[in-house]
Amino acid sequence: MDSISYTPPWGLKNGLSMSVYAGIFAGKNWEKNIQFPEPSYEEKIFTGAQETPIFGLVAIPENPRGTIVGTYGIVGDLDNQWYLRVLARKAYAAGYAVVIFDWRAHGKTAQLSPTLTSDGIYEGEDFVRIAAQAKTMGCPAPFWLTGFSLGGQLALWGIKSAQTVSSWGQNLFIEASDIAGGAVICPNLDSNRSLSYLVSSPWGQYIEKRIAKQLKKLAWKIYKAHPENLEPEAIRRANSIWGFDDQLVIKRLGFSSVEEYYQASSPLPLLPNLSKPTLIFYAADDPLFDPSIIPDLKSACADNSNIDLRVTQYGGHVGYISNKNCQRQYKDSDRWWAWNRILDWFESR
Repeated sequence: MDSISYTPPWGLKNGLSMSVYAGIFAGKNWEKNIQFPEPSYEEKIFTGAQETPIFGLVAIPENPRGTIVGTYGIVGDLDNQWYLRVLARKAYAAGYAVVIFDWRAHGKTAQLSPTLTSDGIYEGEDFVRIAAQAKTMGCPAPFWLTGFSLGGQLALWGIKSAQTVSSWGQNLFIEASDIAGGAVICPNLDSNRSLSYLVSSPWGQYIEKRIAKQLKKLAWKIYKAHPENLEPEAIRRANSIWGFDDQLVIKRLGFSSVEEYYQASSPLPLLPNLSKPTLIFYAADDPLFDPSIIPDLKSACADNSNIDLRVTQYGGHVGYISNKNCQRQYKDSDRWWAWNRILDWFESR
């Protein structure tokens, strides 16, 4: 694990304050804090694992130097996930082709298919298949997979899936070596521990209820588009994150309990066996995840030279907004510290 210097603004040297600011306020003026314009995107419906249609946006600059494939966290869609759009603008300006997508049961993908989430079990293969189809559109290798929060979990599964593509993806016109690796910000690593931790505090209970409300809205949208695939009563009973997975997800995936599903989909056990370069940013003050995960994260990465783990003192949950001195230290043009370091890291590879 390499040490790295990161300093937030004075008022955000607290995981909760950083997370609240990033989650509520930073998104209101993000376009004022980035100098690069929106790329000109082409809409594309990709085919993921299990023949699942997945909606994405593709932008290819002149003479692209590689391709970045990314998605977002537990709720949202491409229209409102501004943090992902920050990366897309910066990556495109740096000469990368960009592919961003609505993952299973989200955004326009949910309109195309009733297929629900699997938290990485199938989304990892989705990442690889999306990269393969983007390659046929002119997006070049090397491909880098990325995401944040739950999207970071999915990207880690994508890196794992890419390692074995030669045994299952002979018809994809992509080689395992085409997918260079990936980088993630504040990935969910252990769902059982972190969800229990989240609901153990009043603030965490508030956040959990907000997420659960959005998941229920998502389920109703899927029901409206595909009424034959979801039971209204099951949606009404899904009043928590755990309840959403219990009522709507686990039976379709063949699991007998939510705990079993979370154990199977959590990527922490994958880390010792990742064989592609992988950068992980993880904030010690992230208020959404159980702090007891950090020693296990360090242990899981300790003997794997392919993983570049950066556990920072500050950062909150998917925040990593830097102060002016930090920006000058790194010669950054903006305050999006984690994305800047990820692009630097891709360049160094």
